[in-house]
Amino acid sequence: MNPISAHNHQDYKLKDTKPQLGERWPHGGIRGGGGWINSERATSTYDLVEQMFYLYVRVEKARDLPTNPVTGNIDPYVEVKVGNYKGKTKHFEKKTYPEWKQVFAFSKDKIQSSVVEVFVRDREMVGRDDCIGRVIFDMHEVPTRVPPDSPLAPQWYRLEDREGESKVRGEVMLAVWMGTQADEAFPEAWHSDASSVHGEGVFNIRSKVYVSPKLWYLRVNVIEAQDVASNDRSQPPQAFVKAQVGNQVLKTKLCPTRTTNPLWNEDLIFVAAEPFEEQLVLIVENKMSSAKDETMGRIIIPLTKFERRLDHRPVHSKWFNLEKFGFGVLEGDKRHEHKFSSRIHLRVCLEGAYHVLDESTMYISDQRPTARQLWKQPIGILEVGILSSQGLLPMKTDEGRGTTDAYCVAKYGLKWVRTRTIIDSFNPKWNEQYTWEVYDPSTVITLGVFDNCHLGGNEKPGSRSKVDSRIGKVRIRLSTLETDRIYTNSYPLLVLKPTGVKKMGELQLAVRFTCLSLASMIYLYGHPLLPKMHYLHPFTVNQLDSLRYQAMNIVAVRLSRAEPPLRKEVVEYMLDVDSHMWSMRRSKANFFRIVSLFSGVISISKWLGDVCYWKNPITTILVHVLFLILICYPELILPTLFLYMFLIGIWNYRFRSRHPPHMDTKLSWAEGVHPDELDEEFDTFPTSKKQDVVSMRYDRLRSVAGRIQTVVGDMATQGERFQALLSWRDPRATSLYVIFCLIAAIVLYVTPFKIIALVAGLFWLRHPRFRSKLPSVPSNFFRRLPSRADSML
Repeated sequence: MNPISAHNHQDYKLKDTKPQLGERWPHGGIRGGGGWINSERATSTYDLVEQMFYLYVRVEKARDLPTNPVTGNIDPYVEVKVGNYKGKTKHFEKKTYPEWKQVFAFSKDKIQSSVVEVFVRDREMVGRDDCIGRVIFDMHEVPTRVPPDSPLAPQWYRLEDREGESKVRGEVMLAVWMGTQADEAFPEAWHSDASSVHGEGVFNIRSKVYVSPKLWYLRVNVIEAQDVASNDRSQPPQAFVKAQVGNQVLKTKLCPTRTTNPLWNEDLIFVAAEPFEEQLVLIVENKMSSAKDETMGRIIIPLTKFERRLDHRPVHSKWFNLEKFGFGVLEGDKRHEHKFSSRIHLRVCLEGAYHVLDESTMYISDQRPTARQLWKQPIGILEVGILSSQGLLPMKTDEGRGTTDAYCVAKYGLKWVRTRTIIDSFNPKWNEQYTWEVYDPSTVITLGVFDNCHLGGNEKPGSRSKVDSRIGKVRIRLSTLETDRIYTNSYPLLVLKPTGVKKMGELQLAVRFTCLSLASMIYLYGHPLLPKMHYLHPFTVNQLDSLRYQAMNIVAVRLSRAEPPLRKEVVEYMLDVDSHMWSMRRSKANFFRIVSLFSGVISISKWLGDVCYWKNPITTILVHVLFLILICYPELILPTLFLYMFLIGIWNYRFRSRHPPHMDTKLSWAEGVHPDELDEEFDTFPTSKKQDVVSMRYDRLRSVAGRIQTVVGDMATQGERFQALLSWRDPRATSLYVIFCLIAAIVLYVTPFKIIALVAGLFWLRHPRFRSKLPSVPSNFFRRLPSRADSML
């Protein structure tokens, strides 16, 4: 490894950090006996983040404001000024008693003034806004408020002129205090570090908590139909049913016979989300030709009409009348519609005992069934402090210079959280803490960092707006964490780009997993990962892939309709929507994962080979002694085996990992990947490349598939040779094997098992002087057995 790659690999590793977590008084006072809370479990809800101090100014309302002597009206607004930072409320037209109810937050670290100035101004259409009056506060006299203290009560203050020499008419109600990000006013406040954001962009920078929609599997069992008629009376229809829920469309198979009473008895599975906005649309169609289908009837049923099933017991089936096409739509035929209507027989239910998979099972964060009454009690609490990022790269250019407006998204279970956006900073500090209930330790929390590209708030409806760029992602599996321990680490934010793997910065987190019930947690380790319906009535692999894609789309659409929206590109990246796509890099990585699994077996076989060939005579003699002891006392074999595994586990405890796992570029095969393989991985589906590039990649894929085909064929050959031992395909080989089995049965019957094991073990451990370099007799015999490869074209 060259020095540059070695440095990069070291830079890609997890780092320990020592942030000062907990609470302290802003003026250096002592709380709880020490400056910082150092107890094992602090009582604050913000004990996993660094305290950030803010000057809060709450502007409630004003009264008795003087009108403009020229116009006779006043359009008041308030301007709060702290040093170089200015924040303004909205203005009211022609109002002497306005109410704003707005909070301004100024970061204490950036305040370079000793006073807070609050101006009440009259907005002018032409010229400079008039100053009605002002109120000044001395920064040293501002009180400190730390939750859970009650909010500071606002007070009325008389306005004074600009020089502060005399009082003027009018009063403004204000509250000014020094607080932290734990303050209730923090999430909705105007922030001084985002003063450049205006309009709708203000809503896109605030921290928010989102909840995924409640997802259900809708099972539609299409049983049969009666009296379906085609316009072509010359022959009975060959019918099938097309079902649609929202954008999801599924079809049954064609009824094998042409009949007016077709039978299917086929299940169609959809994903639906509460509140149920879509309806189930069923259309019975006749297959006229390969390119033409004829509609014979349809029905639209609201999803709220269907039963919600909580176990595997079957629901009752029902007959539904189909709306006719062509004949039953005339007003004169309405009275005959029900009497002579075609009917369809359905068994439909909303499955509440399944967990609707909207993320890959490899990184699943929730396994609870849909129905809340089937949920168990939580076994733990997960607390995550999203502290900061360091060394972010510029993601876009603004007036010729690089800039990044970063925010962090965390997803666990149904709860998504989004931090506020820190404007124009490569080292943003969020210091926001969030909590989740944990129902299973074998789950993963995913955190992603993104660049906010929607700060202008002037995107036109229907126009193609920019997408929030990916900066990086972190996954933490809860089962790898020790309980009640605070992990403070800096995670590398690694992104794979067409040019190769790139470090976009680091994400600093504080994580604590608290166990509420150790017995419940141990109990879970012996139970299935998913609800029992996934095993009693499982879906096929193709169904699961399709349903997961539909569920992800529904979640993305619903969350993008929130205010502010959690955009589709963010949801797709967090849910790993493209993890199933073909990638040569991933294929190589998975192959070498398999190789590493067998490395231990290969090492043991190599060690046994050295023992057999007496490479180390002392070790071989000790193995002989152990073997003789086990032959004399066979009841010690299993206890020895389990004791050996116990000692290995105790020994490995010293070398256990002290950090949570993180993205591994070497394991992912991301460091030495060929540029063309990366270009193929980032290609669209279907491909958008030129024909010669597609042809080259197709030939490469055929070459790889050919090698896989050869390996699979060799495995099949070995299995067929085992079958050939007794199948008489080779009469002489089977005769020899049958005679050998008879002789072996007699010898094993009359000879004690200990003698057989002793002779076999000593023969296997014999000295190299008594060994031949040629293959053994059983190996030669097995390789001569026939396989079915001779019969393949």
